[in-house]
Amino acid sequence: MNASVLAGFPNKNPSLYRRIHVPLGDPAAWVDLGGHTIALVRDLEMDRVRKHSGVDHVTCPAEHEPPLGLSADRETATAQALVQVLRSKRVERVRADRSLPFIFAWHLQQAEIELEYDEDLGVLDRRVKSDQEIEYLRKAQAVTEEVMRMMCERIANASVNAQGQLYHGGEVLTSESIRSLAALEFMKRGFSMSHGAIVASAPEVADCHHSGTGPLLTEQPIIVDLYPRDETTYYNGDCTRTVVNGQVSETVAAMHNAVVLARVNSAKLLVAGNSANDVNQAAEDVLKQHGYKLSRGKITDEASIQHGLGHGIGLDVHEPILLDHGGGELLEGEVFTIEPGLYGRKVGGVRVEDMLVVTEGQPECLNQLPYGLDWTT
Repeated sequence: MNASVLAGFPNKNPSLYRRIHVPLGDPAAWVDLGGHTIALVRDLEMDRVRKHSGVDHVTCPAEHEPPLGLSADRETATAQALVQVLRSKRVERVRADRSLPFIFAWHLQQAEIELEYDEDLGVLDRRVKSDQEIEYLRKAQAVTEEVMRMMCERIANASVNAQGQLYHGGEVLTSESIRSLAALEFMKRGFSMSHGAIVASAPEVADCHHSGTGPLLTEQPIIVDLYPRDETTYYNGDCTRTVVNGQVSETVAAMHNAVVLARVNSAKLLVAGNSANDVNQAAEDVLKQHGYKLSRGKITDEASIQHGLGHGIGLDVHEPILLDHGGGELLEGEVFTIEPGLYGRKVGGVRVEDMLVVTEGQPECLNQLPYGLDWTT
């Protein structure tokens, strides 16, 4: 008999969590025996998993003790018990995903159970979101936008001191203080910023994933990228907007115009059956037509294109597949971010980012916020 296995810590392994539906901090395993599913979890978690998981049978390592007994180490004991479960079902071959911890693989190999890697297991099923998952993402994005608006308005309406630094309530606004404020606002709403956030301007923003440091200045574009997790559902929001306090230069306005056009034109191709490569290329072509060059892997002084268009999103902020060169066919029900951007040490950076659901027709956008650089109220 053959079986499919996912194993590890559900609070760290989204594919395993998606099967068990409880974010356990203890090791666990999930087995699919041709449609009959088993969850192997710590004994004190069994009732909770029975209630939430929908698996056919919930058990614990103590119910599958090997002849020489279980290890006192929980992860080892879970791997030992998994072997016993599989042996009891006469399983000879196991199909595993990319996340299978080596401790489980080693114990399976010692039991002479053949391991087969499946690159789609835990990937393909997570790409297509259920209606419930899309609602979780819709909620996450709505909360993300609520906090995004607050941060952009705080920056746009801030006063300016003699050094051109922004301040509010007698304190200079910094990248760090805006991130801290965002984290507090998300915490109030039951969200966390475990992956951090980006509040960045020149010159650091030339590195498009730099989180930003130091005082924020007037008349400079400031990228605000927030990607929190809903601690109730474990699904993520992800939204980026760019804000300028004060006068917007012609250079920044031109960058912004190109980025917004790239977002609009590429989204038209986000349709089931099209390729992620073509969606990315549509955005890249717009930016190139406006005079911006591709600069993947190299930070530039002038504005350049440094990354692909976007990525899947769900239980992880970044999920397969990428909207990038070589990206494959889009599936109905996938959810992506579209986030074209331009970055340079001298001119700063501009990025906008929305979350969209792939359909058979035009994609559904889960964002409501405007794209403008002026957030004054």
